[in-house]
This record gives sequence, C-alpha cells and structure tokens, in this order.
Amino acid sequence: MDMKFEPKWIAWEITRRCNLRCVHCRSSSELEAKEHPDFSTEEAYRVIDDISSYAKPVMVLSGGEPLLRKDVFDIAKYGTGKGLRMCLATNGALVTEEIAEKIKTSGIRMVSLSLDGSTAEIHDNFRNQKGAFDGVMNATKLFKKYGVEFLINSSFTKRNQADIPKVYRLAKQLGATAWYMFMIVPTGRGEDMMSELISKEDYEELLEWHYEMEKDERDILVRPTCAPHYYRVVLQKKKEKGDEFERRTLKFSTGGSKGCLAGQLICLIDVDGNVLPCSYFPKSAGNIREKTFKDIWENSELFRDMRNFKEYKGRCGSCEYINVCGGCRARAYAVTGDYMDEEPFCGYVPRKLRTKN
Repeated sequence: MDMKFEPKWIAWEITRRCNLRCVHCRSSSELEAKEHPDFSTEEAYRVIDDISSYAKPVMVLSGGEPLLRKDVFDIAKYGTGKGLRMCLATNGALVTEEIAEKIKTSGIRMVSLSLDGSTAEIHDNFRNQKGAFDGVMNATKLFKKYGVEFLINSSFTKRNQADIPKVYRLAKQLGATAWYMFMIVPTGRGEDMMSELISKEDYEELLEWHYEMEKDERDILVRPTCAPHYYRVVLQKKKEKGDEFERRTLKFSTGGSKGCLAGQLICLIDVDGNVLPCSYFPKSAGNIREKTFKDIWENSELFRDMRNFKEYKGRCGSCEYINVCGGCRARAYAVTGDYMDEEPFCGYVPRKLRTKN
C-alpha cells in the first residue's frame, strides 16, 4: 500500500432510504428506494471483511438515514470486531432512548448530527421537514445522557449563510465534540441549487471569519469542510503573522496532505457498491461487488488521476498552493464536467498567472 494515499476515512451508504428530503442531498427518499432494496446483512459483513483485510480506516455508516436499517447495530458491532473505528451519521429524527443506548453498546465511537440552522424555522426549511430541528435537539440530550460522543455537521447555502455564527455557537452550547462548516457541493438534489450556492466572494469572507474564530477556539474542534482553499487562507495568514497556530492547524487539518482529500485519504461506498472519491462526487472508481476494495483504491484510473496534482488544469494547475489545497474536485466536476479542472468557487489568482505591471 502506498502509505501516502492510505484510506483513512470511508463513508458507507448502507441505505438510500431516508425520512427527510433535504434540499442539498445526494441520496433518495424512502418512496424512491422501494424499487431498489438495500443490500443484505451478509453482504455488509463481506464488505467489512474485504476492507479490514487491507486497511483499518474510520467507517461512517451513513445513508439516507442509516437508522432505518434494523441491522445497523449488527453491522457496527461486526466492524468493531474487525478492528475498524465505526461511526454513525444521522439526521437525529429517529433517535430515541433505546436507539441512544444501542449506539453506546454497539461500539460506535462517534455520531455526526446534521444541524443547518440555529432555529427550527431555518433548519426545518433546509431539511424540508417540520420538527427536524426538534429531533436534533432531542438527540443531543439523549447522547449526553448515555455518554455518546457526537459532532455536528452544518451545510450552508445563501438561504442560511447569515446564520453560520449562531449555528457555531449553538453547536458549542449543545456539547458537540466538533463543528464542521460544510460548503455545499451541488450533487443529487443539490444539482438544482446552483443559484443558491454561496458566491466565491462571500466564500472567501467566510473562510477568513472561520480562521479568526478558530484561532481563539479552545472548547470545540472546528473545521471548514468541502472548502479546501481554507488551507491556502491559513498559509496566507501564516505569512502575514507567523503565528504558531497556523502551523499546527495546517498539519492537523490536512494530515500532512492538503484540503481536498477525495480519492486520496477518503472515499464513499454507495448503497450499490460503487466506490466514489467522496460523498459529493458521483463518478465511480469501481464496484466492490466486482473488484476488491484494494484493487479499486490502488489501481482505478479515477483515483490515480486525482492523486496526480501535476495534471490539474486551470488556476489549480498553476497555483503555488496546490499541495495544501488542490481545489474541490467534486465541485469542479459538477460545474465543468472535468474533475481535473480548476476549483470554480475559488477567486484566488496564482502568482504565475497575474499580469505584470
């Protein structure tokens, strides 16, 4: 295994069924999923056997809504027994006392909750479901009661970007271990959201706000996600101030690599067995029903392309920050149809492309 590109984190879509219809989601609704049933428990065990024989990544059971699977805790226990760090991604609406207790006893190490607004009005609008916010609030109370560690993922578009600081403060108040600020990538139903995407100018301002906020944060881990040029911002600030913070943040956040880790340290396995570079990248590198995970990870043309930074195009290919940023490959693919193209929501102009006076 090339240790530089060892799989560290895998999101695994164990069901396409969901109880919500979130505006940004790549997955399907429960009704749509009835014609395409989920894979069996036995196949889930086979996938875990395949992956654990090659690497020991974090495995995040996601969907859809993974709690709709009756065997979700059996899958979690099996993965834990194989030495994997099993986690769960849920919208929180189905969490009960019984579910919280099962999460604790199944070996699940971390739960991620989705919270996209600081009020019910904002979050429920984003999630297309009245009561979704109350479900998240209830889940956090139950997790604290049963000692379940949780983090909060928050997705943002123009409709809720003004609420970002309040969502961050609420995540702290709720006792989350971490808060991740997701910048939406248009996939699935999210493809209809091009007009709602945060502008590149506001994007840059938000990343600078995050930098200043993170500098002083000591109580909760914070990190922007699907925002690889944040690490360019960090380096720029480092050059300005020379703070030790920037060096620590860059090393921790990128794991010694760079912002976009799709197909390099992370990937997604969808419910049909396709191995995708990340949760927002719809192009498959191969299918685990046809090939081993090791073969796909090491030999797929798609993953090899994405690891070849010298072949990146446009501004990304000319950028002095390519090794710490790389641009979002999923966003490039969604907007231009070419995953090797430049990051379309980054406004930075590389030094070598600037017009000399």
